[in-house]
Amino acid sequence: MNDYYADLGVARDASADEIKKAYRRAARKLHPDVNSGPEAEEQFKKVSQAYDVLSDPEKKRSYDMGADPYSGAGAAGFGQGFSFSDVMDAFFGAGAGQAQGRGPRSRQARGQDALVRLDLDLVDAVFGAEKELTIDTAEGCGTCHGAGTQPGTGTRTCDVCQGQGQVQQVQRSFLGQVMTSRPCVNCQATGQVIEAPCYECSGDGRVRTRRTLTIRVPAGVDTGTRIQLAGEGEVGPGAGPSGDLYVEVAVRRDQRFQRQGDDLHATVELPMTAAALGASVPFETFDGEQELDIRAGTQSGEQILLRGLGVTHLRGSGRGDIIVHAMVATPTRLNQEQEDLLRRLATLRGEEKPTGQIANPADGSIFGKLRDAFKAR
Repeated sequence: MNDYYADLGVARDASADEIKKAYRRAARKLHPDVNSGPEAEEQFKKVSQAYDVLSDPEKKRSYDMGADPYSGAGAAGFGQGFSFSDVMDAFFGAGAGQAQGRGPRSRQARGQDALVRLDLDLVDAVFGAEKELTIDTAEGCGTCHGAGTQPGTGTRTCDVCQGQGQVQQVQRSFLGQVMTSRPCVNCQATGQVIEAPCYECSGDGRVRTRRTLTIRVPAGVDTGTRIQLAGEGEVGPGAGPSGDLYVEVAVRRDQRFQRQGDDLHATVELPMTAAALGASVPFETFDGEQELDIRAGTQSGEQILLRGLGVTHLRGSGRGDIIVHAMVATPTRLNQEQEDLLRRLATLRGEEKPTGQIANPADGSIFGKLRDAFKAR
């Protein structure tokens, strides 16, 4: 029984990649186009047969168990049991032989994906919405129905590539004559030439058009969210399958709320008296007017929570919150009566001569609350 490992010069535990590299090295040296000696030709046959066995997992397993797939069948000739692409790989690297035997290209192809931007108000991001979107795209030609030819005409076989979609070229190299293939530019590798292109689409099988479609924007989207609409992109050449349409959302800035995740932040300005005495003030939300309870002694920077009135969670149930930041407004213009009342209040509270003590930001002072409020923004 032949020792195929020895013929290729590899160990019995050689990997598939090592076996292929060994075959390439041997083929470069022994191929008849490079070495015309009779011994080289015979050795090339042995190497080719060894590679055919060791590169096939089933044949290799059978051979390692003691069976020879070629026992009694004689030596394999060039081209028996292995593909021509293996020989091309040996000379030019992996993939070189893949161009051989490639047939003409189809005139139909998948269309390109399209990306458009959709501007939304914050309220649409909170609850979701249906929006109309106008896009410029490509659709199948209604005159030729994708054929690319004028009605009543057809295509003919390309004179340059004879319908193969490729043209072959012989080049000389140090290895001798090498034949290469390249796509035919006369027929765009399709093998067929349109004699009378459609006057509507100029032979492309599709035309540019503007159309409007209605899309459903899910609740919870944010700037940068992309919505995929399968099959709503451009129709391919030759009226091929359509690509996909991607809608990228951009949420406009809102005058009242600032979004952070699924929470909405807002600032409400309170009169000094309301902050000191407490009050209930109306506050407008996307769900309608709500009553905002201001506790007595509210300080600037304190937060008031309205649960479940924020943005709907895009993935999952429920909604975020509205976080209202209180800002106590100090009066700047007082009439004489108001000034007298405040001076009397200061006297009653023993605040005629305030000390102005420095507060520790780490405690619950107004400075600490303002710091936390700005961090939350």
